[in-house]
Amino acid sequence: MPRRDRLIRERRHDPYQSRGKPREPSTCPSCQAIFHEGRWQWARSAEDAHALTCPACQRTADQMPAGILTLSGDFHLDHRKEILGLIRHAEEREAKQHPLKRIMQISESGGEMQVTTCEASLARSLGDAIHHAYQGELDYHYPDGGGVLRVHWKR
Repeated sequence: MPRRDRLIRERRHDPYQSRGKPREPSTCPSCQAIFHEGRWQWARSAEDAHALTCPACQRTADQMPAGILTLSGDFHLDHRKEILGLIRHAEEREAKQHPLKRIMQISESGGEMQVTTCEASLARSLGDAIHHAYQGELDYHYPDGGGVLRVHWKR
């Protein structure tokens, strides 16, 4: 008798993920990243490249982050300049190889700092870097079936 208790997985819906393969070569008119050899990369654009907004620029324009890192506690207020330097350095290191891994915005209010990112993995990497450098408490809240990865660091 066949099993009837099979697990049915829902497809994860990400409106910023391409449904099909974009035409190559394509260049993002905003950031000048190119889609070539199946991925977005920093390279020189071909003269016959098609204009195509990259997912990072589209997310930024729509103000729809894929990841949110929130820093709270007195420590980040006392070490604001060092932490911002660490965040910018980590982003720069990631963005050299992966043009879609970018910070959208850094904002502060109510004793918290919030960093929104175009890729969920960048929010995780930033949280890991801060935790490695300064310890503290680090929590990840993964979305169920889609949505925004939320990373919270406190010390």
